[in-house]
Amino acid sequence: MSVGILGTKLGMTQVFDETGKAIPVTVIQAGPCVVTQIKTKQTDGYTAIQVGYGEVREKSLNKPELGHLAKSGASPLRHLHEYRLDDPGSYELGQAIKADAFTAGQTVDVIGTSIGRGFAGYQKRHNFKRGPMAHGSKNHRLPGSTGAGTTPGRVYPGKRMAGRLGGSQVTVRKLTVVRVDSDRNVLLIKGAVPGKPGALVNIVPAKQVGRQG
Repeated sequence: MSVGILGTKLGMTQVFDETGKAIPVTVIQAGPCVVTQIKTKQTDGYTAIQVGYGEVREKSLNKPELGHLAKSGASPLRHLHEYRLDDPGSYELGQAIKADAFTAGQTVDVIGTSIGRGFAGYQKRHNFKRGPMAHGSKNHRLPGSTGAGTTPGRVYPGKRMAGRLGGSQVTVRKLTVVRVDSDRNVLLIKGAVPGKPGALVNIVPAKQVGRQG
């Protein structure tokens, strides 16, 4: 995995290209992230770097967390994330990773937590069809059969039913970086990304899979 960056979703807007075409974009405050730990095969069994994002008050963290961040000279940070690298030697403790790590036109994967919708029924959660809406029908939004009777005599795990919707990790792949504002550490990424404004997102370069054969 290549090194990525943590950021905050600010919202959506639109920008215009050279031909006047409107492009919907998500505005993300990308970093700055601080390298808080460098892992090597000798010490940890694998190679990676850990980055921190989101300054908080010192009282918001406990002593072990503060002691860990003090090793890199970083201020108290709320979020820590790890990126696997083949060669982490090009990074130093305390180094800042900013939005200029990305370029306009680059494709990225954005990982975030989808908006929680609470308890949802079959139609909203799984796009089930409704039952007959004619007079006398008693099956408008019911699920129908949930399985056989005596055999197996139970509902199989994983059966699609009503329940909690959203609030889960979602990855949107191969989105295009439209603009990079290095001064403000802001990325404009084409399309929508998971979460509501203020949500934490993880941006990593998209994997380039070559065609074989």
